[in-house]
Amino acid sequence: MEISIVTKRELIKNLIAGNPVERCGLWIGVPAKDTVERYCRESGFQTMDEIREYLKDDVTWITPQYIASTYNHPDGKKMRPWKMVNPFGLANGPLSNISSVEEVETIDWPETKYLDFTECLEILKEAGDKYRLSGFWSPFFHDLTYLLGMEDLLIKMCLYPEVIHAILNKLCTFYLDANELFYKASGDLMDGLFFGNDFGTQTDLLMDPEQFEEFFLPWIKRFSEQAHRFGYQSVLHSCGSIHRIINQLAEAGVDCIHPIQSQARNMDAESLTRNFKGKITFMGGIDTQQILPFGTPDEIALEVQRVKSLLGPNIIIGPSHEVLMSNVPFENVKAMAETVLN
Repeated sequence: MEISIVTKRELIKNLIAGNPVERCGLWIGVPAKDTVERYCRESGFQTMDEIREYLKDDVTWITPQYIASTYNHPDGKKMRPWKMVNPFGLANGPLSNISSVEEVETIDWPETKYLDFTECLEILKEAGDKYRLSGFWSPFFHDLTYLLGMEDLLIKMCLYPEVIHAILNKLCTFYLDANELFYKASGDLMDGLFFGNDFGTQTDLLMDPEQFEEFFLPWIKRFSEQAHRFGYQSVLHSCGSIHRIINQLAEAGVDCIHPIQSQARNMDAESLTRNFKGKITFMGGIDTQQILPFGTPDEIALEVQRVKSLLGPNIIIGPSHEVLMSNVPFENVKAMAETVLN
């Protein structure tokens, strides 16, 4: 009998699509720089790529947005200068004092004519047998916080909704146009759009579900529809407790949600299984607040087995945040990976 060999790319595509698969997927995320240094010391490997191969990671994330050569303005302007001005989005930003749609034009918005995807495409070509998350990260909610400050944003959503809509139109139109160009250049080099906006806190949404539906859901739907039009899957990143909008995300065309912040309210594997299994795929789910940093390898293995038994096999298991911090020992990540694949 001839045995068909399923590649990692095929496995993860089928898994996200909800098709029958032989096992769960694995993505260890994007360890921070000091985490990589620790893992190289503890594992004996020289690079993170070697560690990924050793752990048999299924997924890679290659976004043009954070490759410096992607945006080449003749005057050296950055694609998102407001992030540099207000990096944490807490204080007032460059648009904090505006109250009219006309004032939105005062910002020097990025333009697609300055985009160059050469370097990103070369990296994608060398990605090997990994499911390729790509496209522009498109953090339009975070951009709003950089431009306005979190408090001012939430106030203006109530008092000046037309201003927020106008800013979102500028931001999201750029990201959509940029993705359109990138998708045409990428073809089958990528598999899924990965875009990210943290809409939740540890206990609930940062806004009412009605506000989310008014301001942000239409754009999520457009990003997902665009990805689907090019044959890509839609993978949305949002930290925090977002259980109240998961049905809306699925209806908007999101195929997979990352990272399942399992210690956030109602984001535990039991709740997600009970309420959403079969409606949408999940990626992540192994707690980075307590279990991965402070548990033993045996405890990690038990937790992975528990999550697999509830949400598997159509889940990509990994840390509950894509940036692994250096307080997570390598032996715990190894235990997670080995348990996923066994």
